[in-house]
Amino acid sequence: MYFDYKDNQLNALLRMTDNVGLIVEDSSIQKGLIHIIWNRGLQKVTFSVDGSSISLASNEMTTVTYVHLVQFQGPLPKLTIISFNREFYCIKDHDYEVSCNGLLFMGARDLPIISLDERERSSLQSLIHVFEDEFQNKDNIQGEMLQMLLKRLIIKCTRLARAQTLGVSVANESSETIRKFNVLVDEHYKSLKQVADYAEMMFKSPKTLSNVFKQHGSKPPLQVIHERVIIEARRQLLKTDKTAKEIAFDLGFENVSSFNKLFKKCTNLTPVEFKKHNTLDREKSTIIRE
Repeated sequence: MYFDYKDNQLNALLRMTDNVGLIVEDSSIQKGLIHIIWNRGLQKVTFSVDGSSISLASNEMTTVTYVHLVQFQGPLPKLTIISFNREFYCIKDHDYEVSCNGLLFMGARDLPIISLDERERSSLQSLIHVFEDEFQNKDNIQGEMLQMLLKRLIIKCTRLARAQTLGVSVANESSETIRKFNVLVDEHYKSLKQVADYAEMMFKSPKTLSNVFKQHGSKPPLQVIHERVIIEARRQLLKTDKTAKEIAFDLGFENVSSFNKLFKKCTNLTPVEFKKHNTLDREKSTIIRE
């Protein structure tokens, strides 16, 4: 099984597979995505997250964030993995507990280990079947439907994780620093644009933060801030009627020229060019479907 949904305009991705071999390269799963991992087999499965060993018994689940590195040794296991990026789910205004900074993902330093009884296993199995059906519906509301299903899955898992309060610590000092930085960026990216702003909140120097990210093999912290701003800018350009000037002010820029400069640096297009280009693509797509 392998399904994926892509929104190229927003760079959004949702993927579901039970064939680990299709998403592993050099013994690792692609970094930069959030993964919900479910062992639906009968045998215990062991893999590593940031160098710490994780074991999932039959019908146990865990979640891994975009700052973690997931690696396998030896034969690839049988796992069902649902993966998505921040552009697909995290830009939505979800309640904090089921957001990308909620309990399942960035809300704690420990990865949750969720055990499913027969009733919960059957319920999640049914939800997987609904996912499979929706992945095959190629229409204008497919993305919204898949987001609704993903939120339903996250709510179910969050309730179970809260009730069971089971977890395993994988966070070393560097990954914990990066986790906290990402959470703060999601909370303050509209008002704070400099690494120094976040370093101060974390009681670290900007240089220390940059060194931690470099040693961890992560994007530079300033790039993390800029990408979060651009994610929201792209969404507003495509999903709202706001002008570039209105979006610039909403995102905390004192003038539209600074916003235009950053947007073009990150996308090679001005906001106006980006919106015009993607509007034309959408109109062409509509004509073809009709």
